[in-house]
Amino acid sequence: MTAAAPHDAPAARIGRIRLAGALLVAGLTGLVALAPAWTAPLREAWFDALQRARPRAVHTMPATIVEIDARSLAAIGRWPWPRSVLADLVERIAAQQPAALALDILMPEPDPLSPERLLRDATPAAAAALAALPANDTLLARALAAAPSVLAVAGMPEPTGVTLRAPSFVVQGSDDAASLPLLRYPGALASVEPINAAAAGWGLVSVDARDGVVRRLPLVAEVGGTLVPALAVEMVRVAARARALRLVARGAAVHGLAIGEALVATEPDAHVRVHFSPRHAARFVSAVDVLQGRADAAALRQKLVLVAATGLGLGDYHVTALGERMPGAEIHAQLLESLFDGTLLRRPPWAALVEAAAVALLGALVVWTTPLWTPRAAAAVALGSVAGVLAVAWGAFAAQRLLLDAATPAAGAALAFGAMLVMTLGEATRHRRALERVVQRQREHAARVAGELDAARRIQMASLPHAALLADEPRVDVAAAMQTAREVGGDLYDFFRLDGRHLFFLIGDVAGKGLPASIFMAVSKALCKSAALRAGLPDAGELMSTANAEISRDNRELLFVSAFAGVLDLDTGVLAYCNAGHDNPLRLPADGSAPVRVTDGDGPPLCVVDGHAYRGATLRMQPGEALCLVTDGVSEAHDRDGALYGSARLETLLRALPAGSRDASAIVEAIRDGVASFVRGAEASDDLTVLVVRWRGRDARA
Repeated sequence: MTAAAPHDAPAARIGRIRLAGALLVAGLTGLVALAPAWTAPLREAWFDALQRARPRAVHTMPATIVEIDARSLAAIGRWPWPRSVLADLVERIAAQQPAALALDILMPEPDPLSPERLLRDATPAAAAALAALPANDTLLARALAAAPSVLAVAGMPEPTGVTLRAPSFVVQGSDDAASLPLLRYPGALASVEPINAAAAGWGLVSVDARDGVVRRLPLVAEVGGTLVPALAVEMVRVAARARALRLVARGAAVHGLAIGEALVATEPDAHVRVHFSPRHAARFVSAVDVLQGRADAAALRQKLVLVAATGLGLGDYHVTALGERMPGAEIHAQLLESLFDGTLLRRPPWAALVEAAAVALLGALVVWTTPLWTPRAAAAVALGSVAGVLAVAWGAFAAQRLLLDAATPAAGAALAFGAMLVMTLGEATRHRRALERVVQRQREHAARVAGELDAARRIQMASLPHAALLADEPRVDVAAAMQTAREVGGDLYDFFRLDGRHLFFLIGDVAGKGLPASIFMAVSKALCKSAALRAGLPDAGELMSTANAEISRDNRELLFVSAFAGVLDLDTGVLAYCNAGHDNPLRLPADGSAPVRVTDGDGPPLCVVDGHAYRGATLRMQPGEALCLVTDGVSEAHDRDGALYGSARLETLLRALPAGSRDASAIVEAIRDGVASFVRGAEASDDLTVLVVRWRGRDARA
């Protein structure tokens, strides 16, 4: 197709196209800048892709998770455990002097397994003994009071009436904390007294899982009107023995959270984005190992220890930005690692403006180039610009852990390019006369090509041998036929005498069809014949190995061919053969019994494995027995409904042939007629070739 040169396009037409494109780009820019919620799914998907491509490398592990896992449940008993067991676990951890110890376990009800709860069903003697035992909740409270402990608090969507304990907060930079865009929960779920009162800190375990994926975590939230820090933050505060936390605000937005002298920058709603690493077994210690004294003391000493239930069906598992499910305790541990290593991801305040500017610039470039340049050149510019934006965003993430959205500008540029391309190509209708001339020239060219292909077909068919070449040979009966799916085909067959008593025959199928396959077919046939004539009477496997090397040598288009080659001793009926990835031939006994597949002597198709050492096989044919070889154009022939002819139909057809009608030409014609009757005029999908070699016996010479 030809089109007018770019400078021939009227200025008015280009102006209309550019105006429409400019309006579209302006709308996209405004959407990115003023309505970021609309582009959030695409933006977050891009941020997730960045993390999956470059997850965080683990440098330090300040946190250890003592997990109540399946092994612990099997050893101690099903969950929930008596809180006396939890008290023992806390005491054993505390004995190793952790920096802070957090229970990521909510206990809103008294322990149902406590001794006092068993009094009503006990005998008087047992009741007296149980009454002397301390309550399980009391034991746990004592253990927590003796350790730098932190308890979990969960936010609830409805008021619960629970009075929270939380550390003091100093709000700096804002006179009204209620105006800050914090995550807010009307109610809370906490542990019962006296457990709650015994802890040194209380931290929020609720996470922000939009679309079911945890990407951000709140460092502080308002729960029932009380400011509550995240569990990880509270563990750091308790470990640092700080009395209060400082929330730094700038106007109506949160700037950061200070723990002592350290300031952690946050997003305006006091959230941070964690750069996740994959799950790491070194973060975990089994609770049963701690209870039985087998745990490594170094994993607990001066560590921020989280105790959590992770057994199947117990833990609060969440999907992270890496697409991996993790228990909530490990997410808090990853937050602690990011806080200590300074590896939190940052979404700078100016990111939205930069992304809107990228949409505008890419859109302007597309609007300017598309009406003037060819579609290929304009597409190359658009793709190059998009690639540049993606590279900049990736570089910012890899070098500085900055999150810049490249997906939205790329999608905007693609949308603008598509719209501009449609409008530009729409103007091409005025070139109808030029297109008609092109069509006429194409018709003339097609006619020339058809004539050349017809000549090529005649040359190809003339290169194939005819059964008349063996008319003077009474010991063997050979017949063959080939039908091409197009003007020329990729199937091949050959047969000729190597000497006075040996017949070489070959059938093959080149991958593909049409002119390229026909050329490769001619080359393959010639090289196989040359190899056979040079070798004389080689082993069939050696012959196929030689042919494979010859055909593969200059096969730059990486075509391949399946082939079956055989050398028949006309005196003894011994057939030496090798199958290179071709359909297994069928032996047709002279007595009319069922055909039998020849299944050995196999190897890969030619040109698939360089230097493959093919191994041949031998069999002895009986007088009157025929060998039927076909290409997949027979088994894969289909009718108008798409049903395949298949190997089973071929075997049924051959089995039905009477014993007296099993000469080579009759078998070939029966197969051709059977396939033609089945397809009922449907277009051929592949070339169809049949070769039949029937050994009459040595005595047929007489």
